[in-house]
Formats: sequence, C-alpha cells, structure tokens
Amino acid sequence: MAYGIKLRVWGDYACFTRPEMKVERVSYDVMTPSAARGILEAVHWKPAIRWVIDRIHVLRPIKFDNVRRNEVSSKIPKPNPVTAMRDKKQLYFLVDDGKNRQQRASTLLRDVEYVIEAHFVLTDKAGPDDNEGKHLDIFNRRAKKGQFFHQPCLGCREFPASFELLDGEIPESCYAGESKDLGYMLLDIDFANEMTPLFFRATLENGVISPPSPFSEEVRA
Repeated sequence: MAYGIKLRVWGDYACFTRPEMKVERVSYDVMTPSAARGILEAVHWKPAIRWVIDRIHVLRPIKFDNVRRNEVSSKIPKPNPVTAMRDKKQLYFLVDDGKNRQQRASTLLRDVEYVIEAHFVLTDKAGPDDNEGKHLDIFNRRAKKGQFFHQPCLGCREFPASFELLDGEIPESCYAGESKDLGYMLLDIDFANEMTPLFFRATLENGVISPPSPFSEEVRA
C-alpha cells in the first residue's frame, strides 16, 4: 500500500478489556484494532486523516497474568466541572477516599509485542494543503523520534506502550504455521451512529489478524 506504515509496539503488561465482562477486567487474547488505532493517533492525528488498521502481527506468545488493582468506583458528575469553571472555583475529587476506591481483580496480558500495519485515508475535513505524502512524512518523523501527543498505551493508561517505526521485514511470529480462533472481538466504535460497538470474528492466521472493513457483512453491531 503506497501510504502504509509498520509500527512495532511492546510492553510489560496490556489489557484490552472485553466489554461483556461487567465487573472484573478480562483482556482479549491480543490487541484489538481500535486499540491499535489509538496508538497511531497518539503519535499523529488530524481531522484531515483517518487511520485504517490492515493487519496486527502477534510476535510473542499470549500469556495471561492475574492481579488485583485499586480502581476508582465513581466519576465526577458532568455539571460539577462546568459549575466550577463558571464560578472560577477549584474542584476537588478525592481519589484516595475509601468511598471512591475499590479493589478489583484483572486478567491481563504479560510481555506483549505487536507490529501494526496500517494506512490512512483523507477525510472530508481535509483542506487544500492536506495530502497523503505530507501526513506520511509527519508520522514517520514523529515515530522515528519517539514523539507523541499523549502517551500511547496498551489498552489502559497504566500500561504504556513503547514503539518504533519498522522499516525492514516484519519479524516472524511465534504462531507462524498455526491457526487460532479468537472468537468475537471489538473492531471499533461507530461514533457517527450513537457510539455503536462493532464486532468481528477474529482469527489468528500465522500470527496475523486481518480486521475487516466496518462496512463488511461479517461485522456485527
């Protein structure tokens, strides 16, 4: 693909939470396409472009780990920040308050490494100065320097993702020659349609997941 990129990402822990698990966090076996898109957007994003995930290569073995974490049990009501900003007052939210903190079990991924193959397309918000070559150069430059708008993460903010631009061949996956059915996986969120979640049947073929187009017949809402 003329304007495609390859980004290698890795980290000690990851959690790509299954939405069907309501109480305890349980991760998918591998990175979801929406999480991969989030990493690319953390490096470079503009309203003029939209990232499309072509393939996700799983390089290391899938390993799970069980931990218990302190999580916030509530969030600030929406009117409170608006009122505080209007009245020029400080807003306090005690995260360490026993009423706002609860301990939950989480099933996480450990010692992960992926290669994201993706490309971008111009949106209807692209201006006369926007072109594919310009945005490709910006992404490559930022990725090579390790720059980002906000810290890329592996599913959760507390699991930062290390990354590097991959110019050469993609390393062989530990699942080369194997086929693994991963069940239904979150593809992305349809923000234009009341934030409807989209799912697809994920299969790991030779260590690679190839997400379908959101408009494909195999995608389920």
